[in-house]
Formats: sequence, structure tokens, C-alpha cells
Amino acid sequence: MKFDTEQINQLIRNRRSVFPRQYSDRIVEREIIEQMLENANWAPNHGKTEPWRFFVFAGDSKTEFGELQAKLYRKLTPTESFQETKFEKLRTNPQKASHVIAICMKRQESEKIPEIEEVEAVACAVQNMYLTATAYGVGAYWSSGGATYKEELKEHFGLCEKDKILGFFYVGYPAGEVADGQRGAIGEKVVWV
Repeated sequence: MKFDTEQINQLIRNRRSVFPRQYSDRIVEREIIEQMLENANWAPNHGKTEPWRFFVFAGDSKTEFGELQAKLYRKLTPTESFQETKFEKLRTNPQKASHVIAICMKRQESEKIPEIEEVEAVACAVQNMYLTATAYGVGAYWSSGGATYKEELKEHFGLCEKDKILGFFYVGYPAGEVADGQRGAIGEKVVWV
């Protein structure tokens, strides 16, 4: 197999986090969401455990999800730490996206594979979704805020005790141009031995 390596390099380097406030009202076609999920399914994973699980919110379910997040935030946040702006953001951000995908990790029952490797496999799956979205001109953002790591939210998805919610993947068409990314030189981060 031969691929256009320059196109692949450009795809990787043009991937950006595009936030819900930057999305237009245009709905991302279901076929694109399905392609993102299919490509996620091809992520590398130790022991072929395929630990990724996804829950896709679209239409009215995004509103319900936002209400659930906000409700849990209010319930679980001490009064002195509660922020009304954060509450509103959790409630309304899902409605700004075309789709929201809950990113979950199903823990291997035998626990033979270290948990961190299962988390890493899910992260690889999310990167595949990011790159697929970029290739289609779709914006995406992996959020791990709000009630992400709360047990009460995990129960809502029917996940077991050792399973994890790792965040929410917001998807939408950008309303305008997406800013260029910046990275420091790779030479500052590599030691050749």
C-alpha cells in the first residue's frame, strides 16, 4: 500500500481543537460521524481488547445531556465553589455542537492489560476521530470538564465500576477560519541515544 505521505503530514499538522462556540448551525452528516467512529475502531490496542465505547448525542438528546451535566455539577459542587457561568456552559455547550460523543473505556474483565494501556488505546481512537473530522473539514474538541469523572455520570451510561468516562467529543462545522496551530521545535523534545 502506498499513501500520499505529504497529505498525511498536512492532515496531522492541521488538526485543531475547534470549540463549540466556534461552530456554525450546519449539522454534520451522519455518514461523517459514522466514518469517524469506524476509524476510531481501528486504533491500536494491546491484546485486541478494543476498550473504546461511544455514546452519540444528536438532536434533542444533546439538550438532555446538557441538562444532566449541569444538574450533576450543581449537585456535586460545594456551594462555595459553584460557578453559575460554568453551570450555564455545561448546560448549553452541547446545543452548540452538531453532535456530542461520550468517550468511554470498557475495562477488560481479566485486567490482564494494564488500565493505562486501555486508556491510551481510547486516546488513540479519539485521535483517529480528530483526524477523520479534519479530513472532512469538520471541527472537533475533546472536553474532559464538567461531570466527566464523576461516578454518578458513569452510572447514567450503564458503565461498570472499573470502566471510565474519559470526556466528551464535541463535533461541528466551523463558522469561520480555524487559526493555525503552533508547536515548539521537535529537537527540544527528543534525545537520540
